[in-house]
This record gives sequence, structure tokens and C-alpha cells, in this order.
Amino acid sequence: MTLSMYAASVPVLKQMLGSLSDIIAKAIADATERSIDPAVFVTDRLAPDMFPFSRQVQIATDMAKGAVCRLAGVEIPKYEDTETTLEELQARLAKTIAFIETIPASAINGSEEKDITITLRRGDLQFKGHAYLLHWALPQVIFHVTTAYDILRHNGVPIGKRDFVGAF
Repeated sequence: MTLSMYAASVPVLKQMLGSLSDIIAKAIADATERSIDPAVFVTDRLAPDMFPFSRQVQIATDMAKGAVCRLAGVEIPKYEDTETTLEELQARLAKTIAFIETIPASAINGSEEKDITITLRRGDLQFKGHAYLLHWALPQVIFHVTTAYDILRHNGVPIGKRDFVGAF
């Protein structure tokens, strides 16, 4: 049995973003329970040279929608990155999940050898579709979801591995 590009991308991305949304729900409840301003979570970071929680969520959603669009050969929707609350970040996650669900498997399957170029400040990265998905896009999403999880966990939100892995 082979693993399709769709099966390796959309369900995995939906699971990661869905878990992050569920974790944010726990952060909202925790902030209420402990009488903490939820903005503390939104703006916190693990180290001075790292992005804050809000940016971690924004990057995770950008990478997820970008991966699906590049593999499918469709235009990547632009988000404004204006979220300042946990609820707004949850809405962004929901919007991203809803968007990637609109891309049919037929648009992604067969993209294993598709040429994909990522432009960075230091130059362009060239990939074939399978390498892009497995060695660039998925690790990027996982990194930023993990960092967002770590910021909340560091702030005492009662979450654990089951919350991170989520439902599948």
C-alpha cells in the first residue's frame, strides 16, 4: 500500500492545527480559572529572540495553507496577521482548517515530483513535492505548533502529550 501525498498532508495538518485549537481552548479556560489576563499567553515567548505565541500560531497556519496550495498548484490565501486574542487565533486556525479541507485529494495526489521553490531572504530553496512536504512543510508546522504548546505549558496551562497529539 502506498501513502498518497494527500494522506501525508491534509489529514496531518488538520490534526496538528485542530490540536492547537483545542490547546488554546484549554488556555482560555485556564486563564479564567486562575484570573490571568489571556493577553499574557498571546504575547509570551520562550526566549527573547523567539517569536511570541501569536506569531507561532500565525506561522503554523501560513505554513499549513502554503503547503497544501503549493502541492495543489493553487494561490495561497493571504491573512493579515492581526490577531491579538486567543479567540482570534482560534478563529484563524478554524479558517485555515476549513480552507485546506476545500482542496480535493485529486489536486494534491501526484505532486511527488512537482517542482517547488521557496523564496527566503538568504535565497531560494528548490524541492520536489515529496521532499518539500516531508522535509520542509511538515517540520515547519510541527515546530511552530510545538513552540506554541511549549509557551502555554511554560505558563502553567495544564496540557500534556495527549493534548498535543490530539484526535485522529
